[in-house]
Amino acid sequence: MTEAGWLELPPQTPYGLANLPYGVFSTHSRPSWRRVGVAIGEQVLDVAALADRLAPGLVDLLARPSLNALLAAGPGRWRELRARLRDWLTDAGARAAVTPSLIDATSVELHLPFEVADYVDFYSSAHHAENVGRIFRPDQPPLLPNWRHVPIAYHGRAGTVVVSGTPIRRPYGQRKPPGQELPGFGPSLRLDIEAEVGFVVGPGTEPGRRVSPDEFEDFVFGVCLVNDWSARDIQSWEYVPLGPFQGKSFATSVSPWIVPLPALDAARVGAPPQDPPVLAHLVESRRSTFDITLAVQLNGHRVSEPPFAGLYWTPAQQLAHLTANGARLRTGDLYASGTVSGAERNQRGSLLELAWNGREPIELPDGTTRSFLLDGDRVSISATAPGPGGSVIGFGSVEGEILPA
Repeated sequence: MTEAGWLELPPQTPYGLANLPYGVFSTHSRPSWRRVGVAIGEQVLDVAALADRLAPGLVDLLARPSLNALLAAGPGRWRELRARLRDWLTDAGARAAVTPSLIDATSVELHLPFEVADYVDFYSSAHHAENVGRIFRPDQPPLLPNWRHVPIAYHGRAGTVVVSGTPIRRPYGQRKPPGQELPGFGPSLRLDIEAEVGFVVGPGTEPGRRVSPDEFEDFVFGVCLVNDWSARDIQSWEYVPLGPFQGKSFATSVSPWIVPLPALDAARVGAPPQDPPVLAHLVESRRSTFDITLAVQLNGHRVSEPPFAGLYWTPAQQLAHLTANGARLRTGDLYASGTVSGAERNQRGSLLELAWNGREPIELPDGTTRSFLLDGDRVSISATAPGPGGSVIGFGSVEGEILPA
């Protein structure tokens, strides 16, 4: 859908009629008042107020401080609301009713858009996993034997998921530098980012119910951006034998806008081939992924453009594996792709890879270099995807500044 509607939006706006992402906002004049909103151009549509006038049956899903009621309502109600939004924003006859509910985006504050139930982070980029293997296991094959058979993941801390713009305090933890006999405790000295794409679950399931890859669109409401902050020194000491814990659990940042899946129809592309063939519960009848290009900025300087479409494990396979043992889904579950990295150096999604564990520091325009994050550093991850008719689907950004321990 590329029609301009009565809003007369610029053709390349990231928040056009083909997008209509959802978030939760308050206004500067009413900071404690939180509502569901939709980004349109440079404005935010107060959909609860509009529904109160034009669609009372939807008000109970929208006059809330989070998206969770809408998430739980399921695909039928999602489609109904999206169709209504498109009608209201393209029908000139609705202009008088809609205009009072449009708020300038500079007048709002965006909040964590949904209450996170559980958080799982995958490890789905072959390029990222191979880079990590070459860095830490240079004399062994870069991928471990199970990697091409099972989507590897760890379970994170839902309570430390924060919205973009929340400052990130440098974490403390145990770390054991090479050559040191015993570990010590102190602030992380190797704080890193991970540029990722996240998926927000709508309806829940009962324990024991397995979700197939082909049911992806029945359960996933939309897509956001994720920065899985990582303390590499803490992580490297703790991860054997049970994997990441305190090196990851201190903070995970998400973008404030959730792009609904239908907005990405034009961005669907074929996923990379898989060899060896996957087991039956991971087989997709239509193996596809999304053509999303991320952009990572460090202190305002772009350092990387990771391509999501190259990930070995697709979002549908990740969801299927998440439930393959009968683990239940809950409304508001968030699962992330893991670090998105491509084949080229300027496509790597972490500083660990970009600076090759400190051996090839990144040069910044101010003359300084970085291997890992310093206090005061600011990180921004944004993304776009192709929309219909040459339009652009924007995801906004996920940002954070590092505070001292």
